[in-house]
Amino acid sequence: MAEQRPPFPPFTQESAIIKVRAAEDGWNGRNPERVALAYTVDSRWRNRSEFFEGRPAIIDFLTRKWAREHEYRLIKELWAFTQDRIAVRFAYEFHDEAGQWFRAYGNENWEFDAHGLMRARHASINDLPIGASDRKFHWDQGGPRPSDHPGLSDLGL
Repeated sequence: MAEQRPPFPPFTQESAIIKVRAAEDGWNGRNPERVALAYTVDSRWRNRSEFFEGRPAIIDFLTRKWAREHEYRLIKELWAFTQDRIAVRFAYEFHDEAGQWFRAYGNENWEFDAHGLMRARHASINDLPIGASDRKFHWDQGGPRPSDHPGLSDLGL
């Protein structure tokens, strides 16, 4: 039996929003092995200037990412969708080893297979240094964003 990750294409607005929130929750959990299971075994990625393919590369990438991005917290928001594709905008906050806080802003384009696994991810991201007092994402690290925490539009981002 093939791996499955509902909801499945073709997407509706409701199912696309569910898919986006599931991705956000997964990434906020910061478990590379678990996150990689949402992608096909041969998933193709472009993340900033890195291009790679496959779950082992995804795990390696996420392990490196979260080792240097401390107190990572992410919010994703649906931008658009079609039958098997979803576009999101997102922002996340983190600090580096020196304690400098950043807010990263980006857009992702996703393509899914019939089993709901992401087979392609294209991400464009820009980092903005911020002060600790400028942070907007406040919830316990390592878990999902609470349902009552504002989203990107609510925060004016």
